[in-house]
Amino acid sequence: MFGFVAPSVTFGQSLTSPEELFGSLFNDVQNGHIFNDSKTFADCIPTEDPVLIIERYYQQKNDPEFNLVAFVNLHFRIPKEMKVDFIPDPDLTTEEHIRKLWPYLTRQPEDQERGGSLIPLPLPYVVPGGRFREIYYWDSYFTMLGLKECGRVDLIENMINNFAYLINTFGHIPTGNRTYYLSRSQPPFFSLMVRLYSEMEGKKILKKYLPQMKKEYDYWMDEGNCESGDFNCNRRVVRFPDGALLNRYWDDKATPRPEAFREDVELAEEAFEKHNVSKESIYRHLRAAAESGWDFSSRWFADESDFSTIQTTDILPVDLNCLMHHLEKTLAEAYLLNEEFESSQDFELKAKKRCEAINTYFWDSNLNYYMDYNFAKKEQSKAITLAGSFPLFFKLARKQQSHYVRAYIRLNFMRSGGLLTTKLKSGQQWDAPNGWAPLQWITYKGLRNYNFHKTANELSDEWLSLNEKEFKRTGKMMEKYNVSDTNLEAGGGEYDVQEGFGWTNGVYLRMKNRRR
Repeated sequence: MFGFVAPSVTFGQSLTSPEELFGSLFNDVQNGHIFNDSKTFADCIPTEDPVLIIERYYQQKNDPEFNLVAFVNLHFRIPKEMKVDFIPDPDLTTEEHIRKLWPYLTRQPEDQERGGSLIPLPLPYVVPGGRFREIYYWDSYFTMLGLKECGRVDLIENMINNFAYLINTFGHIPTGNRTYYLSRSQPPFFSLMVRLYSEMEGKKILKKYLPQMKKEYDYWMDEGNCESGDFNCNRRVVRFPDGALLNRYWDDKATPRPEAFREDVELAEEAFEKHNVSKESIYRHLRAAAESGWDFSSRWFADESDFSTIQTTDILPVDLNCLMHHLEKTLAEAYLLNEEFESSQDFELKAKKRCEAINTYFWDSNLNYYMDYNFAKKEQSKAITLAGSFPLFFKLARKQQSHYVRAYIRLNFMRSGGLLTTKLKSGQQWDAPNGWAPLQWITYKGLRNYNFHKTANELSDEWLSLNEKEFKRTGKMMEKYNVSDTNLEAGGGEYDVQEGFGWTNGVYLRMKNRRR
């Protein structure tokens, strides 16, 4: 089932990232502002063998008559933004629209364009929409919530099997099925997907995907022996002096992201000029923030108003460590079902220790809220974000803590259209005034876990109403929404607001049905 081999392609399916494959040609195209969106060229498909294209480029580029735009158009097929080829029916409800939209967001194996940066997957999958023409890791969990409401167990199984294939092939689930995403992952939601599927098919599912969950765990827990002050850190793991093990986001490369090449180069130059910070350090922090899914947010900045102070790899995120706790608990149960009792006890102990560490290092007793931890500064982060609701979603908060968190969320994050991501309006898309579907769901479910049904219902009413209002106005479901002023569109970030949209659709259906 997981032994899929991608069919051969005309020019060979290279797993080399496009900036490495095309070298100076890639740099010149990206720095030449040929495309408004840096992701466009990263997704282009060569019409000939890349080696021949590179040879021709070197032969022709110094010719006075050489035109780089014409060269690119001749040797590459330009991908189109995935406009949903679906005319909304004004008589349909939002739910009916979403149910009809799934086929337009679904990609079939035979329809995958080969020869470019796309990594072919063996089974059908759902993409978010817009500029996002590939599957995305953490998006897919929230998409699956809606697929479950629509009875699409087949598509959920296919997508989980695609992720299992990626783990078996690469040792982890990359951000998306693109070669330029292979050096990083995204928030580890695979164990939640497996749990979701097991709710429909039984506990046998935990045993079925045990090998893949363990392989992903090993990827995130590669401890190594790299010293950093009083802390021992390597890749995504930080060991505290007291023995606690916690995780951070990371990327194995320290170069500009191919899908945001020009933007990264410009920010690194600014950071070097203003703060004398190495460009490689900035690239690593940018890539780590991209792995977090929160790209970008003042959450990752030393100076919340200055993007060039990004410091992602110094920060231990509370939400990531809650996800890792869930993976440890799921592995413990899967090993128990498999009658591997020693391994089960081992993971139960790991989960217990992580829970203790979460409540030791992330709980701010002054704010009475969960905060990230900056291990480089040996103190909690100053950024107040909705990630502090994750311990409620995973039932890691004590009862008294849950009351404080609920009150804090109501006071600081609740707006007329749902929940803010952070309190700060920085111009970044994962800051105010924007609200995002996955965080609405995490907080909503977390509040319900502690019987704060009134607050949860207020949140869902506001979020669903905003979704419905925008759908009625535009006929579209959006990637993100302005929750502070529901008459304005969301904004900020490296690209325009995208329509589709996988995780918004999924959360809407699940939340709507829970309110019935």
